[in-house]
Amino acid sequence: MAPADGRAVSEAPDAIAPLMVRRFRGFLPVVIDVETGGFQASTDALLQIAAVLIEIDAQGKLYRGATHSYHVRPFENSRLDPASLLVNKIDPWHPLRPAIDESDALGRIFREIRSAIRVHGCRRAVLVGHNASFDLGFLNAAVARTGLKRNPFHPFSCFDTATLAGAALGQTVLAKATAVAGMQWDKASAHSAIYDAERTADLFCLVCNELSDSYARAEQRARALGWVALTSVPEEPEENQEP
Repeated sequence: MAPADGRAVSEAPDAIAPLMVRRFRGFLPVVIDVETGGFQASTDALLQIAAVLIEIDAQGKLYRGATHSYHVRPFENSRLDPASLLVNKIDPWHPLRPAIDESDALGRIFREIRSAIRVHGCRRAVLVGHNASFDLGFLNAAVARTGLKRNPFHPFSCFDTATLAGAALGQTVLAKATAVAGMQWDKASAHSAIYDAERTADLFCLVCNELSDSYARAEQRARALGWVALTSVPEEPEENQEP
């Protein structure tokens, strides 16, 4: 997917990779949104997951990249709260819903993310979400349930756009934050994992780009302090190491 101004997502990845490495200390931000059968990650079904990659141009500006999304088949004995299904409008057992098993959906998304990590020269992904602890909780629960290995995400650190938007825009609700940021919000499309993830990605990029001058000053101070910028892929951190 190309950004709005027509730049190609794949332009000169080797030339721009160090920018992403430096911008987030070797971590690649990836937006995740999940639609679920409730609020309890250990018992309630994961029904849909979307991942949106974040790209960076030669000037250090972030923009929304490719979206990967899958409908997910409820795991055995999972809970489906009617109130949650009323909100996300998902019929888990609809014969035309192209749902796949959790392990298959996560495996496909993780492969795309690991590929992006390599392209940008990063060491690991960090989840971006609106009320990110919810999405990270369901992601981690699904990983534990399926026994998947090589989870590219940091297990507990994340970027929460509800917090970022509250600080930068004075709004914490995704619909209101996008509106005051000057972006369109389609109420009829909301609570779809794809739509919410893409709007979250746009919001994350907007806030980060607005902070570009602040980041540039901080990077100059870091150099003055003698901190060496990351220029290659280091070892992945331990499970309890913060970004």
